[in-house]
Amino acid sequence: MKMSQNILENAAKSFTFGVIDYIVFAFMLMISAGIGVYFGFFSKSKNTTDEYLMGGKNMKTIPIAISLVASQLSAIAIMAVPAESYSFGFGYIFLVLSIIPVVPMLNYIIIPVFYNNNISNCYEYLQIRFNKHTRRFVTAAFVFSAILMLPVFMFVPSLAFAQVTGINIHIINSIVCSICIFYTMLGGIKAVVWTDVVQAGIMISSVVIVGISGIFKVGGLSQVIENAAEGGRFDLYFGLDPRVRTTVLGLFNGGILLWVGHIGLNQSCVQRIVSLPSLEKAKRALIYAAIGILLILGFNCFTGIIMFARYAGCDPILAGVVERADKIVPFFVQDVVGHLKGMPGVFISCVFSAALSTMSATLNSLAGVVYFDYIKPFIRHTDNRANAIMRLFVVITGCYCIAGGFVVEKFSSILQTILTIMAINTGAVVGVFLLGVLVPRVTGKAILVSIGVSLTVMIWIVLNAQMRIKAGIIKYDPLPTTLDRCENYNFYGLIKNVITVHADTISAKDEVPLITTAFGSNRPFSIYEISFYWYQVVGTALVWITAIPLSYVWKPEEDVQYDPNLYAPFIGRFIQRSSLEMESIPLKRPHPSLADGNTHIQLPYKK
Repeated sequence: MKMSQNILENAAKSFTFGVIDYIVFAFMLMISAGIGVYFGFFSKSKNTTDEYLMGGKNMKTIPIAISLVASQLSAIAIMAVPAESYSFGFGYIFLVLSIIPVVPMLNYIIIPVFYNNNISNCYEYLQIRFNKHTRRFVTAAFVFSAILMLPVFMFVPSLAFAQVTGINIHIINSIVCSICIFYTMLGGIKAVVWTDVVQAGIMISSVVIVGISGIFKVGGLSQVIENAAEGGRFDLYFGLDPRVRTTVLGLFNGGILLWVGHIGLNQSCVQRIVSLPSLEKAKRALIYAAIGILLILGFNCFTGIIMFARYAGCDPILAGVVERADKIVPFFVQDVVGHLKGMPGVFISCVFSAALSTMSATLNSLAGVVYFDYIKPFIRHTDNRANAIMRLFVVITGCYCIAGGFVVEKFSSILQTILTIMAINTGAVVGVFLLGVLVPRVTGKAILVSIGVSLTVMIWIVLNAQMRIKAGIIKYDPLPTTLDRCENYNFYGLIKNVITVHADTISAKDEVPLITTAFGSNRPFSIYEISFYWYQVVGTALVWITAIPLSYVWKPEEDVQYDPNLYAPFIGRFIQRSSLEMESIPLKRPHPSLADGNTHIQLPYKK
């Protein structure tokens, strides 16, 4: 037994960083910090809030598109998505494919509204369209969600780094968070975008090299597909039971609302989109970004299939060498490209680049939202003072991210945790914005009540689901793996756990428990047991189901004049505007800069 343990330890030590890997990793961090220094101290840009948050509204299409891609390819996508495919099959690809219908939705329904009203903060729209209370409610939901998510963004790559180096996870988390805080604080949105460009290059090259190397290790693409098919990784569920963890319908529908909320209605992305000088350039950037996300995230999803094909018959997780699925990617990287000098360092740099991209964009947009919604109304505003406050906020929030790593460490599934947190408010936010741009008669009172209903119900569902997971009623065990072919691999000592694994197997005589699993349920239906991929759909539906009937209770004023610019272009064309209304009837709508929301200014219709 002792000899077997020593062999196992020696095998694990072969999966480590070398000197060149550390140099590559340090070089990536130095580039990111250098970009922040340049835009903070040497760039000739003006020291204004417009420059800090939007780059003077003069950004270029390609860098913005790359930045949007980089922000979606977070460390969670690099690490957790392959782990999802490895554990539960290739169904996640339908969530990736759902971005295809999202692009026309954004380009022809949502983004034109922001440009037509010269909006830089997407939550401004809610005050113009409804009232200040709606804006504050939704802004608070964004801030709450971002605060919950930020520690996760950086913890995932720290997890990978700890797996291959043995360095304490919280030490590396603190170091890299500090660098991200540094360049975001100094350089603003320009530093965020240009570091995204550099980091995206690292991410794309790393993911492709590792994936292709894995295919060769397995024995070719046909062997990958054969092994994955034998292991059930291409089995798809087209049924309607929402309790099944990964259904085609749930992934695709939930994915549409997820992408709409995360790209088109999340301030960290909207801030970059509207920093382009024209609507046409914004549309082009979104098309480029969608193509990039589709290709890279799709390939990343397939990487999980390659990993399964590589370890078919000798699962490192089942053997106990890799602690959990979220850690299998760095193990795989060391396995397939560990012999190439510096390549493990490049991949870990890729994972950290993804995290830095997401975290920096979120910090920058969060600072702007908090300042303009919660601080500016109570102080005398100047650009210098605003920039100083936003930079201080970035530092404080970054320190919180470091401390939050101690909590994230306790999570069992990073991807499931992320999607659950996002789903609490994403469905409500998407529902509110879509009602705003598509249904003119919906009023502010109806919207406020519907948001409250959606958030309350979703929190109640999530809490009950978590209690059922803890009680073992919901149990998302992955697709089965084995250790029966470990002699074909160079993973000495893994076979030692086979006896333990078989000892834990339930015998045929045991009573089958009533549980909801990843692939079905033998329990009576309960809303608390639906898959978390359906949460966005439920949250959005709750807003519409509540707000539309209430709009017939709290009706719009009889003499209300609808501004076509506040609605999707095809809706605006149906709003009747006589020449007399355009020229002589002033439009009353609250200006977002007015704190009390009661005073109105007269704005003429745009001809």
